[in-house]
Amino acid sequence: MSTDQPPPDQPPEDDPFLKRPQEPPPPSAGQPPPPGPPPSSGPPPSGPPPPEGPPSGSPYGPSGGSPYGPTGGSPYDNGMPPPPPPYGGYGGGYGGSDPLSGMPPLAESGKRIIARIIDWLIIAIPLALIGIPFDIYSRATDDGNDFGDTVNSLNGGSQLVFQLITIVAYVAYDTVMVAKDGQTLGKKWMKLRVAMLNDGSTPPMSQSLLRAVVLWLPALICCACLWPLLILILILVDKPYKQGLHDKAAKTVVVSVPR
Repeated sequence: MSTDQPPPDQPPEDDPFLKRPQEPPPPSAGQPPPPGPPPSSGPPPSGPPPPEGPPSGSPYGPSGGSPYGPTGGSPYDNGMPPPPPPYGGYGGGYGGSDPLSGMPPLAESGKRIIARIIDWLIIAIPLALIGIPFDIYSRATDDGNDFGDTVNSLNGGSQLVFQLITIVAYVAYDTVMVAKDGQTLGKKWMKLRVAMLNDGSTPPMSQSLLRAVVLWLPALICCACLWPLLILILILVDKPYKQGLHDKAAKTVVVSVPR
């Protein structure tokens, strides 16, 4: 019988209560590790386990912080088509191959003719009164010509001055009114509007001036009957935008104004 005693700070090797638990053997090759968390060398924490928190990101979709996928941003990134632009919306809403997408329908040709007649009368009536001091009507009677031929002729300084006044009046009226809000008085009464073809905006002053010059200048100088008729025919047959020569030059269209 041995008389050797274990040191006082070390438990005897055959004491089962004070021996540390043995580490589990490592898993052999080909076998999955046992389920559950890995063993911890320290004592288990006291108290109830902490509640599980929500996963990272948004609770309404995949990870990444966006309900529309990891790319975030727009719901249309996943192949969904964008909503159609509102009726009557101008600028920025045009897509696809049609510049008129999202714009009101094109103006009816009949309404455009009536609006043009109204605008012509608005300028022609004051010009008829202005022409009295220039002796326009007496010259027309003496020469046997109608009023249009007299105005278009270049014989005499007074006729030339009156013709310049006429050109400035028609061109300035159309330019200023269209550049302001796209509507002359005739178009406003007929619920029409001039808009840029590319984005539906109001034509700027440069495009409004170009449009008015192409519309009025040839008619007031040399082609009083032929030029308006040519513009009217082109409006009736042009597709798909019903553009006259003045519209094609300025890249504009005439559309209906939503009521």
